[in-house]
Amino acid sequence: MELLLLAVLCLHILKTEAVVGHWCYRSQKCELPQCKGPAQWHQLHEACRGERQSPVNIVTRNVQLDRRLQPLSFEGYGVRGSARWDLQNNGHTVKVALDASPKIGGGGLERKYKAVEFHFHWGVLGEQQNIPGSEHSIDGEKYPMEFHIVHIREDVSDVTEAKKTKDGLAVLAFFVKADKKNENYETLLNELKNIKYKGQSATVDPVPLSSLLPAEEDLGRYYRYQGSLTTPDCHQDVIWTVFETPVELSQGQLSQFAELHFDGNNSTPMMENFRPVQPLNTRTVLWSGAGTALPTAQLLLLALALTCTLSSLSR
Repeated sequence: MELLLLAVLCLHILKTEAVVGHWCYRSQKCELPQCKGPAQWHQLHEACRGERQSPVNIVTRNVQLDRRLQPLSFEGYGVRGSARWDLQNNGHTVKVALDASPKIGGGGLERKYKAVEFHFHWGVLGEQQNIPGSEHSIDGEKYPMEFHIVHIREDVSDVTEAKKTKDGLAVLAFFVKADKKNENYETLLNELKNIKYKGQSATVDPVPLSSLLPAEEDLGRYYRYQGSLTTPDCHQDVIWTVFETPVELSQGQLSQFAELHFDGNNSTPMMENFRPVQPLNTRTVLWSGAGTALPTAQLLLLALALTCTLSSLSR
């Protein structure tokens, strides 16, 4: 009996030591109380309490219209690559490594950027319970999920080198909402059951990146600001492009992410893997506008029109 207690104690000590200095999300703190949650990330990386951190809450009445933010060019996004995608549960999210051939340019960017990976952040996505889990929010409202495509400057070799270069990283962010089934995601989602636990990986047939995005005509409306990575090391000097139009997945498709775990068997289910919004501080969020009125302004114009109509009818 004493040997059994000693073994349990040793396992507990080893598990505790393993998470000291390890960052985690708030949803993991119950199982791993010693890990560093978002409020403590700065203890591991000082940049995590910098002045230009992400994500942020985008207040539409405060955004600044910038006519230079024309639609981005998506080079190679419509091409199905030849190499299979590596899909991995890295203990924080579902990550898909790319071959760096798709690129973005234009849209106010000073250079081209090549895509190197994409991943997801979500809340609670069960059939019976749903808690929004997007990282960014619009006027305080969040979506069930957020989809990030990470790009690096085309003249650098990897993310490590990109972090050493001015404007080295650019991330495209897409909200994901529960709506109709999206067949373009089926190949990817069907493999989630094979990467339930940390460290597991699978390969899937590639699809054109453009097929995972909203329709091309909806990509002209977006927000732009200077921020950071939303996970440690919280590297600043990241150009964020947050699109207005969300990706659509069915509730059943969203619920497939609920099968994942942060660690091994019987570990905490992977949920609420998002960083809380950070202070905007002195930054300005720009808006592409796409030649239309700001969202808040549209509502004001509609209210004004209704007032005028009602006034004329009452005369």
